[in-house]
Amino acid sequence: MANKALDLFPNPSLPPSRISPSHWPGISHDATTALRALLAANHEKNHMFFNSRGFHNHLSHWLLALWGLGADTDIIRAAHKLDDAYQKPSFESPEAITRDNFVKFLGDSRFYTAYRQFFTEAVQSKGLWDVLEEFVFSKNMNFGDSGTGPEMFNRFLDGLVHPLIHIGYGVEFGLPGMVVEGLASTAVHQATSSPLIPMSLWSSTPSSAIDSVTSQLPSALTIGDGTPQKNVHALTILARILKDPRFENIENRLDITLYTQVIDKHSEALNKYVSQWTFDNSVPGELERKIEELVWVNVIIYGIGGWTKDKDYNADFFHMHLVTSSLFLSSLAANLKPASQETLLRGYFAVSLAWWIGRGRPAFDIEGFFAEDTAFPAPSGPFPPLNYKALPEATSPKATTPNPWFPIIQAALTVPDDHIPKLHRALVHFASLYGSRAPGQPDFANTELPFADKLDGSLFVRTAGLTNQRLLRPREEPEYGGFWDRQGFYKS
Repeated sequence: MANKALDLFPNPSLPPSRISPSHWPGISHDATTALRALLAANHEKNHMFFNSRGFHNHLSHWLLALWGLGADTDIIRAAHKLDDAYQKPSFESPEAITRDNFVKFLGDSRFYTAYRQFFTEAVQSKGLWDVLEEFVFSKNMNFGDSGTGPEMFNRFLDGLVHPLIHIGYGVEFGLPGMVVEGLASTAVHQATSSPLIPMSLWSSTPSSAIDSVTSQLPSALTIGDGTPQKNVHALTILARILKDPRFENIENRLDITLYTQVIDKHSEALNKYVSQWTFDNSVPGELERKIEELVWVNVIIYGIGGWTKDKDYNADFFHMHLVTSSLFLSSLAANLKPASQETLLRGYFAVSLAWWIGRGRPAFDIEGFFAEDTAFPAPSGPFPPLNYKALPEATSPKATTPNPWFPIIQAALTVPDDHIPKLHRALVHFASLYGSRAPGQPDFANTELPFADKLDGSLFVRTAGLTNQRLLRPREEPEYGGFWDRQGFYKS
């Protein structure tokens, strides 16, 4: 059995997209061997949820994030030991899952092991991309011909998008075992977001489905002189929602209902806004552009949304997941059919916006955020340079910390919090892709978001630095350990 599980976790492969993360130096044969063995052990031993409330097993996510950032074997093993200690053991399901009873037990966590075995056989037989198309993105596995169905794409986006994250690791690193676990996780999640995932997405192609909706909204898609907008940016959608009084006074809640209250009360309005976001996959480069838009949206929600001048940074636990999940959009979309690519991005955008609104819809002081001296978050302290002739000069703090990402990633590799390395792996990758962006670029400046012209590529390192300032201080206070913020951004 152990060898069979190990076969599902081969050596990680190169990512499927040119805009997916690269593997950092530091990877070794020993670290890779340990990674594979520990992933296989987690696969065999542990359930997807570690308690009765449906909290997720993040163990494999942490190990892969560490390995992807070049962590040493000892660090990977120590992280496994820490996280494995509180996992819930897997157990035999009441009965096996087949095609005949596949729908019957959806949403029932007792059948996680049975779904895992079902998808193991499916992936080994058909390949992971064909299985993803059939069981997550096909019309049959969502609404069928009757208008009712298993809604697997809905489940894929449930649980703060953890099934998406899990499968995302699988396709990024080329690990069938992660895809199998993520599909089984999808199957035992709930279909919470039904009003945000309309059947019209499967009526023909997503573009034509959205066109049928937006054709009924001429005023929303025109500028002042009535000229149709050829491209509506995701930042414009943020701006329109910020101005909409229907989303004010969101109730402060401490459980999943903080999200479902938005679905229950505001899904119709939110769907209209998402439908205004344009996506034309026939245009060369459109997929990468639209992924980039979603990355900026979610980093702005977490990074700038959490910042208020002269106040402690609000490192929101829920918004952080919007950043870490957006890292996988490029890998997930890489080998999907064009219609499925659009379904993925539209559904993900809708769910991301719902989480932002559910946390109180914080506004974005973009001008104030970029006016602060946070673009080079070097640790403080009297640390001499390595060379008395160091550049730019020996007395400069940049002689000690020439690249602010190095201490950020160094701390992320060793901090006993699995979410910090996952966040910083996403932010440092986005910085490598988009860090050279200058302020004032027309694609941002021409959106409706106030002060979007001030946005530049330092967003990612500023956000990473503010997060570390809030949650850990490795040089200044090595014993300091903050906690992710959960108070939200509610007005009352």
